[in-house]
Amino acid sequence: MKKIEMVNLVEQYHKIKDEVDSAISQVIESSAFINGLQVKSFADNLGKYLSNGAKSEIFVIPCGNGTDALQISLMALGLKAGDEVIVPAFTYVASAEAIALLGLKPVMVDVDYDTFNVTIDNIKRGFSNRTKAIIPVHLFGQSCDMEPILEFAKEHNLFVIEDNAQAIGADYTFSNGTKVKTGTMGSFGCTSFFPSKNLGCFGDGGAIITKDSNLALNAKMIANHGQKIKYYHSVIGCNSRLDTLQAAVLNVKLKYLDEYCRKRNEAARYYTQKLKELDPNGEFLVTPFENKNSTHVYHQYTLKIKKSYRDKLKEHLAKQEIPSMIYYPLPLNEQDAFKGIAVAGEDLKVSKELAFSVLSLPIHTELTTQTQDIIIDAIKSFASKFVV
Repeated sequence: MKKIEMVNLVEQYHKIKDEVDSAISQVIESSAFINGLQVKSFADNLGKYLSNGAKSEIFVIPCGNGTDALQISLMALGLKAGDEVIVPAFTYVASAEAIALLGLKPVMVDVDYDTFNVTIDNIKRGFSNRTKAIIPVHLFGQSCDMEPILEFAKEHNLFVIEDNAQAIGADYTFSNGTKVKTGTMGSFGCTSFFPSKNLGCFGDGGAIITKDSNLALNAKMIANHGQKIKYYHSVIGCNSRLDTLQAAVLNVKLKYLDEYCRKRNEAARYYTQKLKELDPNGEFLVTPFENKNSTHVYHQYTLKIKKSYRDKLKEHLAKQEIPSMIYYPLPLNEQDAFKGIAVAGEDLKVSKELAFSVLSLPIHTELTTQTQDIIIDAIKSFASKFVV
C-alpha cells in the first residue's frame, strides 16, 4: 500500500513538472535570483487573481514568509509600543508572535465553536480604548464573518490585518451580494506560501496585500531595509523578499489554485458524507462546518472528537500508518512565550475545548477516495471498539 501523507507534494509536482522545471530553468539561465522579472510577474498575476474581476487595483508585495508579512504590515501602520491588537487565541503562533515582537500587546479572544474563527462578539469583548488593530485569522480555509468586523473597525478607527495564510482562494460574500477574495478586505492581507499551503512554493515565501497605494509603498519600503532609493533609508526596516526561483514556481501553481481548491472540496465532501453515515448525531465526532457567507478551500479537514477519544483515535490511526495532526494543542494564551505579554480579552473556554478535541485528517490535491476509504475504515474500526 502506498504511504498515506498529510500532504502529497511529490505527485502534485509530477503533474506540472514540465512547466515548473522550465520556469526554474529560465531563472537559472538568467541568474537573476533576487528581484528577477518573475517576482514582479507573480505579484501582478496574484493581484489580478485576488481582484475577482473587479476594477480596483490590488497591490501585492512579495516577502520572505507569512510571519514577515504580518510583522511588516504592523510596522507599516505606524503602531506604537503598548498599543493593543486583538487576535484569536486559537490559531498558529505567528499571528500573535508578530504583535509581540514589535512591543505591541496581543489581546487574545475566543473563537466560534463551529467555524474556529473569531467573531465580532469575541472582538467586542477584547476591545478597549487602547485597541488599534484586529487580526482576524481565516482558519483552516474559510473566511471569518468580515462584514460586521469591518463595520466595527471603521466605527472605532481600527486597522484590520487579515491573516489569510490558510484561506487563499476563498471567497467572502457581503450582505449586498458583493463577492471578494479573502485577504483583500482589510487594511492589509497577509499570506504564506509555505510548501504545504494551498498555494505553496518550494521553500519559504509570503506576500502582503492591500488596496491602499500609500500602505503598499510603506510596506514595500519596510521590506527593503526602509529604503525607497538604494542606500537612502527613510525608516528602520527589514530584509524580506521572495526569491526569484520561488516566484517562478508560484507563477505556475497560481494557474492551478482554483483547481486545487476544487479538489480539496471534493475530498472534504467525501469525508463528510462517509463520516456522517458513521456518526449521524455527532456523538463521537463532528465534521467541519461551512459558513454560508464564505467558500471553504479546506487547507485542513478538521474534526472535533470527544475529548476522551481524541488522543486514543490519533494513536489508533498512527498504528495503521495513517497520519493525523492536532492544530492546535494549546491556546496561545496558555503558551509560555506569552505569559506576562498577552492579555485575555474574555473567557477562552471554546479555544481550550477545541485544543483538546480537534484532529485534522490528510487532505490534499492528490487524495483519492480509495485512500480516504482506508482512513474512514480505520475510524470506523476505532469507533466499534472504543466508543461507548
